[in-house]
Amino acid sequence: MASPDSGRGLSRFIAQQGISRPLAWGFVALTLFMVGDGIELSFLSTYLTDRGHDAGSVALLFTVYGIVVALGAWLAGALAEAWGPKRVMVIGGGIWIVFQLVFLLLGVLPDSFAVMLTAYAIRAIGYPLFAYGFLVWVTLSTPSQVLGRAVGWYWFFNVMGLGVISGYFVAGTIDQLGPLGVLWSSLAFVTAGLAIVALLLRSQDGPTTVTAADTLRGLAASITIVGEQPKVGIAGVIRIINTMSYYAFAVFLNVHMVNTIGFTQAQWSSIWGTMLLANIVANLLSGYLSDRLGRVAVVAWAGCFACALSVLALYYAPQVLGAHLPAVMAVGVVYGFALGMFCPLSAIVPLLAPANKGAAIAVLNLGAGLSNFAGPLVAGLVPAVGVAPVIWLLAALYIVGMALTFTLRAPGIEARDHREPLTAPAPEPVPAAAV
Repeated sequence: MASPDSGRGLSRFIAQQGISRPLAWGFVALTLFMVGDGIELSFLSTYLTDRGHDAGSVALLFTVYGIVVALGAWLAGALAEAWGPKRVMVIGGGIWIVFQLVFLLLGVLPDSFAVMLTAYAIRAIGYPLFAYGFLVWVTLSTPSQVLGRAVGWYWFFNVMGLGVISGYFVAGTIDQLGPLGVLWSSLAFVTAGLAIVALLLRSQDGPTTVTAADTLRGLAASITIVGEQPKVGIAGVIRIINTMSYYAFAVFLNVHMVNTIGFTQAQWSSIWGTMLLANIVANLLSGYLSDRLGRVAVVAWAGCFACALSVLALYYAPQVLGAHLPAVMAVGVVYGFALGMFCPLSAIVPLLAPANKGAAIAVLNLGAGLSNFAGPLVAGLVPAVGVAPVIWLLAALYIVGMALTFTLRAPGIEARDHREPLTAPAPEPVPAAAV
């Protein structure tokens, strides 16, 4: 039988990793939700095309989805403080489930593109409300000296669910269930994640009742925070730069590597997948490094500078070596690691505005959404100017991001600025209002 001391020791160990004990189940919920949300990524466009929808219609579906996700990402941070993060997550999960049912029952089954477009767009609000609502909860509930590793764990579980577990699940089930059956299975994962949040997570953040005035104050704060704390706006710009190359590469690099360099599609896909696995490891590692070495330094040098070099290397290594799989895969691993080294931004930004963390995270979330558009926009220059100038433009933007990152230095944002002893939080009483 375990002693009380062993239980306290385990709680302290978990707390030292940046995982607040009352939120531990939230990381499980996040993973399950992201598996459900990410299941369709590898095959939905092909499935719709096979059913007779043209490429322009499918592109419109995903474009509208991206716009709404960017808006929802901003709303998640803006509303989490006004409403409470648990309420935001529950609403987001509920929206996702309801409109996934509409998407499947009234859109996909009768093959109504108008319903599919509408339902998919509205469902897009649910994902950031759930996922980014939890990110705000993490920043509100985690001691400052371990906040870097806490957001590292957040992004580790986020990407693990969205890109890795969902991918393996599809690979193992799509032949048996078919595309439509796999789409239906997403509801099980999201429902499980929502149930964990509703039943197992306790929150005293946010008011018992929400008024229109509370909502308007939360929305206004997420806009005015940039004027009150300009460094928060700078961090939002850095977040746009962070994944700009990733979304640009998704548009043109596959074509370049296969058609020009001479990799087979399978070889390039293996490089891309290994890069994403490296990114997942870096998401977690960056949090620990930033709490030890400094959050600004990790983002600036291991993130921005390393991205600039590895982006150039992804282009020039194949120019020199040709379709050399081990060499280009090694460069891809470095690039994936460098992308993950931006995670400490999620620790820096709320500490720049400690009295209004939700609004600050809203700006960072908006930057993440806008990066989805900036990357393809830059990629659109390739037909006009060629691949090399676009590669140099992306590398230059990371150097700009590096310079901007150093402006984020301020008292209170590094782990060493917070010397209070870290203890496991006491159990919270269950609040009268569960949501």
